[in-house]
Amino acid sequence: MGEPIRPRLEIYRDTCIACGACEQSCPTDVIYLDKEGKPYVRYPDDCEGCFLCEFDCPVDAIKVIVQRWLPTPNQ
Repeated sequence: MGEPIRPRLEIYRDTCIACGACEQSCPTDVIYLDKEGKPYVRYPDDCEGCFLCEFDCPVDAIKVIVQRWLPTPNQ
């Protein structure tokens, strides 16, 4: 059937204002805050791609990337 689709998080630290909204909204406890109060992905394999962290970020400093590679059809 192929590889499972796993979401990946991109965090833009320069844009982040360290509000903690992404950590609070993450239902699977994937995102943690560092000493500066900025997010990092502690458990990337647990991300379910729910997009709550992305939606709740007031400055668009986090993005959920979901890619699916489809096989090319036989000709």
